[in-house]
Order: sequence, then structure tokens, then C-alpha cells
Amino acid sequence: MDFNPIMTYKAVLEEPEFNKISKFINANFGIKLPDHKRIMIQGRLVNRLVKLNFQSFEEYTKYVFSDEGKVLELPHMIDLISTNKTEFYRESIHFEFLKNTVIPHFINNSKSQNLKIWSAACSSGEEVYSIAMEVNDVLTQHQDYDYSVLGTDISTRMLTKALKAIYPLSHTKSIPLKTKKKYFLKNKDSSKDEVRIKKILRDKVSFLRHNLMDENYNFNGKFDVIFCRNVLIYFSKKDQMHVLQNLSKKLNPGAYLFLGHSESITHLNLPLVNVSQTVFQKQ
Repeated sequence: MDFNPIMTYKAVLEEPEFNKISKFINANFGIKLPDHKRIMIQGRLVNRLVKLNFQSFEEYTKYVFSDEGKVLELPHMIDLISTNKTEFYRESIHFEFLKNTVIPHFINNSKSQNLKIWSAACSSGEEVYSIAMEVNDVLTQHQDYDYSVLGTDISTRMLTKALKAIYPLSHTKSIPLKTKKKYFLKNKDSSKDEVRIKKILRDKVSFLRHNLMDENYNFNGKFDVIFCRNVLIYFSKKDQMHVLQNLSKKLNPGAYLFLGHSESITHLNLPLVNVSQTVFQKQ
């Protein structure tokens, strides 16, 4: 049968194929995909069927889980399924706590002079650069101290955007003008309403693909601060505990863990104490 893009566009993600995808995503990445999200996933993946000339989701799932598909197509599927909602200074109270409490605590108590921060599930990098702006503001007054921010995500598409550090100008509306002038560059092409993070911050950050469901987190050393916000809500209780245990192991004594506004570690046996709104300190 000849390829028919209209037919492909109308292809329906039936329950058997959806179950294969959701079970794989949950088992490998901890993300829960209940049945009410089937239409959403269908909408996100249908263009891949068009791209690959597949007539149905049955054909697509057979391919994506084949040996060839796991190499060539699976990264695209993960990129499209994973949730990538983010913005600069999201949950601003956390950045106030970082600036007013965490960084001074590090300066006054740490034997190290290099503040190490990890932004887990960083999406397209807005959280990473928001952190860097706050840290840079404080540490410019303390020349003996340095810092680095690692951003990780399962989506290679989002990490590519984060590395480029180019964002629509409209995404910076919530950032004070003084901060924008200090850390953002406008595109020389006036027809493009976009900005780029300045090199002074880009030099302090790095990005790496990482799956929070991995058995071990093989990063060099430990961190003074970890942001892992609005991620655990997509995980089962068992997987949440697995991730939180691994995150705790990567924190230095006295270090801080930031979770999302609706996430909690209440009743979990972890070496963490609540010190502010969804902010925890390792004991």
C-alpha cells in the first residue's frame, strides 16, 4: 500500500501499543503514563509515524523496540514523551532561599571553596541558568570562591537547547531588567526576538544525559546543592524512594536538596531534615 500521510495522521494509539510504551517508559525511566494520557502521547508521536512512513502505531512500536529502533528511534520517542515544562526562576522562593541561606551557609561552613550544584531533570536549562545567576551574584563579592552547575536530563533534545543557551525574549519577562542586562545578550538580528546567556555563566555550567532511574549515579564527587523539582510526582512511591536514596548519597553532609512544591519526603527513612518549603538538609 502506498504511503498516505493523511491516514498516518489519523492513526490511533490503541491500548495494546500504548501499554507497551507506558510499561517500557515506567520500567526504564520511572515515568508513569496512565491511560488518560494515551491521546496526549498519540499526539506527541504521530509526527514520528509520518517521518518514518509508518501507517499505524503497531508498526511504530514494533520498530522502536527492535534492535535498530532502540538505537535510531528510541531517543526521539523519549524526547517527545518526557515532560519538559520549565521556566526561569520557577518557584522563586527557592532561589531566595538559595541566595539568602544556602550560599552564606556554604561560605561560612564549607572547607571547600568550590560550590558544586546539580540540577537534575533540568529540561532546556532555564533552572540551571537561574541558579547560576543567583550564585554568581553572591560569589562575585567573595573572590576566593568558585562554583559549577551540572544540568542533567533524559532528553537529548532538551540538553541541546540548554547547551545553546538561546531563549525567546518572552521567556525572560519575569527576570528583573538589571539581571537581564547583566546576564543576557540580544540577538544582533533585530528580527529575532531571542536572547542568549552570556559566556560568564555558560562557562560555569555543564550538561550531561542522565536517567534518574539508573542504579548508580556515577558522577565525580558529591554536591553541596541538588535541585530535583517537579520530577518525583511522575514516579511511583517505590521509584521515588529509589531516586531519593541515590540523591541523598550524592549530597555532602550539610548539603541541601530542593524538591518541587507538591513533593515531600514525609515518613521516608532518609538522612534529610526539612529546613524550608520543600527544602531539605542532609544531616
